[in-house]
Amino acid sequence: MDDTRWLTADQEDAWRSMMAVIMLLPGALDAQLQRDARLTHGGYVVLSALSEAPERTIRMSRLAMMANMSMSRLSHLVDRLSGQGWVERRPDPEDGRSTMAVLTEAGWEKVVDTAPGHVENVRTLIFDALTSEQVSELKGISASIAGRLDPENKLGSCSGGVRRTG
Repeated sequence: MDDTRWLTADQEDAWRSMMAVIMLLPGALDAQLQRDARLTHGGYVVLSALSEAPERTIRMSRLAMMANMSMSRLSHLVDRLSGQGWVERRPDPEDGRSTMAVLTEAGWEKVVDTAPGHVENVRTLIFDALTSEQVSELKGISASIAGRLDPENKLGSCSGGVRRTG
């Protein structure tokens, strides 16, 4: 007896559309950041997470979880960002075995300079194609799926960069 729970036609269509987004969006985000800021999307995620952190500082192990990167990959990325003068490593004052990543003033300026172009790209690629009702639906759908993929909320609130308030 076949116990496979096959997708319905509507589910298969939704899955194929979602797969297209999953496959195309990272490249589109990365291309704009590379072109306009000479920065990878991963680099932007790290800088923007630091920009939103208290004292612009996060323990490297926590930052790896937030950026969904291995410690090795994050370490190499932080080395590159440090080489640009955007991030520094410092010992954790509460636990000398741990290392903190700290956004420098130049790193803060890089995020401030990069955020408008990134936000415009996100708006163009995603939100300009949606109604306000669809944005609400996307938020709910994404939260439901993210809850299944990250039940411990290790990613936290995925960082998007400098937040505009008011």
